[in-house]
Amino acid sequence: MRKTILLLIFSISLTCFAQDINYTRKTLNTLTSKEFWGRGYTKNGMSKAADFIESQFKTFGLQPMNGKDFKQPFSFSVNTFPGGIELKINGKKLIPGKEFIVGQASAGVKAKADLIEKDSLNFIDDGDRIVVSLKDKLTWSVSQKVNDYTEISVIKSAINEKPKNIETTIENVFVPEFRASNICAVVKGTLKPDSVILITGHYDHLGGMGKDTYFPGANDNASGVSFLLSLAKYYAANPQKYSIAFICFAGEEAGILGSKYFTENPLIDLQKIRFLINVDMVGTGETGATVVNATQYPKEFALLNQVNDASKLLVKINPRGKAANSDHYFFTEKGVPAFFLYTQGGISAYHDVFDKPETLPFTIYENLFKLFLGFNKGLMN
Repeated sequence: MRKTILLLIFSISLTCFAQDINYTRKTLNTLTSKEFWGRGYTKNGMSKAADFIESQFKTFGLQPMNGKDFKQPFSFSVNTFPGGIELKINGKKLIPGKEFIVGQASAGVKAKADLIEKDSLNFIDDGDRIVVSLKDKLTWSVSQKVNDYTEISVIKSAINEKPKNIETTIENVFVPEFRASNICAVVKGTLKPDSVILITGHYDHLGGMGKDTYFPGANDNASGVSFLLSLAKYYAANPQKYSIAFICFAGEEAGILGSKYFTENPLIDLQKIRFLINVDMVGTGETGATVVNATQYPKEFALLNQVNDASKLLVKINPRGKAANSDHYFFTEKGVPAFFLYTQGGISAYHDVFDKPETLPFTIYENLFKLFLGFNKGLMN
């Protein structure tokens, strides 16, 4: 009976609340703008995004997690491409990002050479310094090392015949100590401030490849950060009996490095975290959402579904087991109960230049917001 009454309260209260979707859209557009250059490793993109997130926490009235500074600095190595990126295949100039990408671990090169066919999809120059691969989709990432050769992926539709010769200029700069920061904030609880619900998401993305091409990263993960900031705005205005804390991580795309650093250098006692919810790629949702670690924490997953069913928010929440695929992972390894939630359906853009804000449908964004409010309230009760 008590559970039924609580769920009825959740259902009524959640239908009365409307998320500030205009703020969310504005935030998404800011995070994916050219000024932030893919929130990565060139043109100061990641640093600008960090400053923006910090400014939002300050504006809302949140407190630094350690009581002093919103930023938790750390460093790691990364291979970057700040300079020229040019490619001609069979004399045809190709468009970076749309028709070709440079492998993230590639060495810089300036070359004009004939290509030798290794197989129907892969071609090399006679010095074995360059590998050209034909792809159906271009997918970029981040590397902490540099190979002694250069990889170039070319979309199949960009050329009409097999690659026979290449002319290319690629400039890379390896940065052994790239400086980044996690952004950490908290809304103190009114009754049990030492009990913490932690909401996390990574704000970094892939950055830029060359002087003219950047990866906006709208779904991955400007959507998650926009969602997190919307929650921060709400909880700052509506403090709960537990503390509600927020972390925007750097270095996720380079290997979930920011969250690993935080768990090794925590700014709060990890044992006081009642539950962690990590959001990454939450801008779609036509077919529902998936929760990693659902099978690890069946009681909390049941609560999530009870809240969802009571207000009919998402069409389905799919359970998934343990996986080291986002920033929840190292917390789980330290004994912190955690979910990683991502939505499904909608756009297929991923780690490419087409992950843009104008293509992101935000299908269930407001309902997802209500789901989080109800779930968090359930945890505190």
